[in-house]
Amino acid sequence: MEPEKNFEEIAENILELLDAKKYIAARQEVLKLNAADVAEVISDVEDELGIEMAIILFRMLPKDISAEAFSRLNPDDQVNIIAGITDRELHFIIEEMDFDDMIDVLEELPANVVDKILARATKEERRQINTFLNYPEDSAGSLMTPDYIELRKEWTTGQALAHIKEAGIDSETVYTCYVKDPGRRLIGLVSLRSLVVSESDVPLADVMVEDVVYVNVYDDQEEVSAAFTKYGFLAIPVVDNEHRLVGIITIDDILQVVEEEFTEDFERLGGVLGSDDRGYLDTGVLRQVRNRFPWLILLMCSAMMTGLVISHFELLLTDVASLTMYLPLLMGTGGNSGSQASTLVIRGLALGEIETSDALRVLWKEARISFLLGVSLSAINFTKILLLDGQPVSIGLTVCVAQVFVIMLAKCIGGMLPLLAKKVGIDPALMAAPFISTLTDTFSCLIYFTLASVIFGLY
Repeated sequence: MEPEKNFEEIAENILELLDAKKYIAARQEVLKLNAADVAEVISDVEDELGIEMAIILFRMLPKDISAEAFSRLNPDDQVNIIAGITDRELHFIIEEMDFDDMIDVLEELPANVVDKILARATKEERRQINTFLNYPEDSAGSLMTPDYIELRKEWTTGQALAHIKEAGIDSETVYTCYVKDPGRRLIGLVSLRSLVVSESDVPLADVMVEDVVYVNVYDDQEEVSAAFTKYGFLAIPVVDNEHRLVGIITIDDILQVVEEEFTEDFERLGGVLGSDDRGYLDTGVLRQVRNRFPWLILLMCSAMMTGLVISHFELLLTDVASLTMYLPLLMGTGGNSGSQASTLVIRGLALGEIETSDALRVLWKEARISFLLGVSLSAINFTKILLLDGQPVSIGLTVCVAQVFVIMLAKCIGGMLPLLAKKVGIDPALMAAPFISTLTDTFSCLIYFTLASVIFGLY
């Protein structure tokens, strides 16, 4: 039996078939892929063969696949596809998409395109769409879907199962169902497992869970992500300020949030701001420059402070030239120590293990850790300076005492800056490793040269 082709082979084959205008064969290859892979192929076709060919490929898709594939395209590709299809085709795609995916798409599209879509919607659809679009971008309300299964407390499990069979086809999930009172307030939830294993005449009130974990529509998406991580849910209900159930958030939506938050924090840790959803190769050179320039100008100004400190102690460096060779060691050790501490604290904040109220505990812990590390590294360095470098004890003492203080200060700075950022409402990831390294460079020079001035009597 011939082994199945992998995605790369199928995608390459589709490109070749489209380029040769063998559309029927290309469609047969496309049908071997799932919607996520189809979206990737459409983007590749647009890049390689142009938007016209990408639209041809899109129109080849079965209706159920086209809607899901469209929802997975990046915003630029979505706009290009919309520009090449009819209003009727667009309306069908929007109608076939899951509600939460539709909202995500509408949030990214230009206003004139959104107006075109809303013009074909019913009055009730427009009201619901506008309500969801008005929630803050990174809130639970912007992530949720209204497509959930609601049950009534007075039903039996048999009636509940019958309702699930009827309404489940249009719901985001059937594994968890939600019980509301006549005022639409959330009063409990029931798992599909509980319904299936119970007798059909058991009152729903006997199997539902009343202690429900929920989020508010205005909760930040990071708080929602933390709730999923803590409780291991597949879905979580969303309520308004009156505790009325207005939607649910499912695990597939929160996974996308986790990816976005991780990417954002990773870029900030590396000193890159203002990134978007496009990949590295799809982002233009000027946009990349704009994303990186602010951090680099800030770091350059910070490095100037280090230069001023060194120039201030120019006389000391002239009289004791051997001090210069150990300056990179101290600056590198300080930067690495600060980055270690900041990385661990930022991680603790992200996972909810550390709060801003823990600042003194963090400071005390980092002080003890840094002292032990500083003494250990300095002992090794002192032996190396005396035995291998052949330097006098005064040089070894200056370097190693400074190293202890540099490591202690760097770790305390690295531990405290993210907490300070969190306290004043700034993303802790902005306390990026390059920033902390540059800051500790300045203090490393200041500590080193001040200590050397005291030991060698050069003021």
